[in-house]
Amino acid sequence: MHISKNHCNFAADFKHIVMSMIIGRELEQQQLEQLSRSNKAEFIAVYGRRRVGKTYLITEFFRDKLAFYASGVLNAGTVRQKEAFCYALEKIGANGNEKDSWMKLFQRLQEGLQARVGKGQPVTVFLDEVPCFDTQRSDFIPALDHFWNTWAVRYPDIKLIVCGSATSWIVKNIIDSHGGLHNRLTYEIHLHPFTLAQTEQYLNINGIRWTRRMITETYMIFGGIPYYLSLLQPNESLLQSLDRLYGKSSGILRREYDRLFASLFHAPDPYMDIITVLAKNRTGMTRDEIADKLHINSGGRLSRLLTDLKNCDFIRSYRVYSTKIKRNSEQYALTDMFTLFHLHFNVLVGEEEHFFSKNSNTSVLLSWEGLAFERVAMQHINQIKQCLGISGIGVDYYQWRSKISTPSAQIDLILDRADGIVNICEMKFSHNPYLIKKNEYEKLQNRLFAFRSETRINKGIQLTFITPFGLQANEYASEVTQQIKLDDLFVPDRG
Repeated sequence: MHISKNHCNFAADFKHIVMSMIIGRELEQQQLEQLSRSNKAEFIAVYGRRRVGKTYLITEFFRDKLAFYASGVLNAGTVRQKEAFCYALEKIGANGNEKDSWMKLFQRLQEGLQARVGKGQPVTVFLDEVPCFDTQRSDFIPALDHFWNTWAVRYPDIKLIVCGSATSWIVKNIIDSHGGLHNRLTYEIHLHPFTLAQTEQYLNINGIRWTRRMITETYMIFGGIPYYLSLLQPNESLLQSLDRLYGKSSGILRREYDRLFASLFHAPDPYMDIITVLAKNRTGMTRDEIADKLHINSGGRLSRLLTDLKNCDFIRSYRVYSTKIKRNSEQYALTDMFTLFHLHFNVLVGEEEHFFSKNSNTSVLLSWEGLAFERVAMQHINQIKQCLGISGIGVDYYQWRSKISTPSAQIDLILDRADGIVNICEMKFSHNPYLIKKNEYEKLQNRLFAFRSETRINKGIQLTFITPFGLQANEYASEVTQQIKLDDLFVPDRG
């Protein structure tokens, strides 16, 4: 690949300016840098959950190097969308009118950019919240298609970036388009929430220097969503922040749940129904179980809904090992931490402004912590593999539920390794080293026996405990082969 000297200088500018401004996102920054230096036109889609930092990543990475930047307007009609686009056109010396068609407005954009191409520098066009532009009968997509296919694709300098929180729209109309944009996308970036390590870095830079247990508790509530983390204050404890942000009826996050789904999906109710069902099931559900609970068909429409929720990082699918099924099927679990938190506490909080401070050591919070910690651990599979020293080994992970044992037996996380070992993982949240008691140990042994006998798996089994501070020493702790602690979950993600 030929890279011009000007492109090399452009990349060098980013190294000393941009990298210090953006927390985490190292891989995404490397990808953007490579795309900026490529010798062909690039059409890039950036998508992910609302509040995850998509706009911040692009605007901070390119900063004043964006040749054109227009953002759609949430919950607005065609006229307002075109007004926003025309305002952006004015900034590059191009004229547009909200009465113009989208085809005409993109023609104006082309004219405004024409003098910049062919100069050896990237000409980056950023269309943010692009699903908002596509109002009913607006013909936005055909105009975007025409702009790219008849003009932009001809110039290696052009780097077109489209972004939006309405992930289902991005996937349907850009990534998996069956129209004029079919196979036109050159790259896609799915921006995920921060890991624990990135969350710690973000909080530290913003003057919040909490212990890793406190940061984990924060993650259990807000996940790795930068916007939510930005609302925390150094002069408050986590419980004080919760009372301010969520405990009060006027708290900024009290209505976030409804706003979140309304901004992501044109018809949010079916998605919220699935989320509500999954939130009530600690162990996850299969597609058929979800369909049965909601009294709907388990066919293609449900598949699309589940895929949309996965693309937005609300849920995650896990394969389920079962010799009775004779194949690997999928089980779905709610993984978005704020959603899980909201559905657990919304009714409990009511109008009590200091609910969290008053209930910090009650069973109300303690019962939720166990489930939330399981979800945190399962979002850090890469860190678990690194701790076990198996990053270079093929690993399949899944859940298992007994079909015959009484009482019912389930294992939430199994790492099935290519080296003939299976890690059976138990995830327990505690504020001190965790004590395995006799009755718990006996239940665990029964689960392991049921797993071996029902699956007939012919591999070595290593019992692995994932806890904040390890295990208290006793005769049962000595039966545990591997221990993973909080510090292990905070290592940088190396994939």
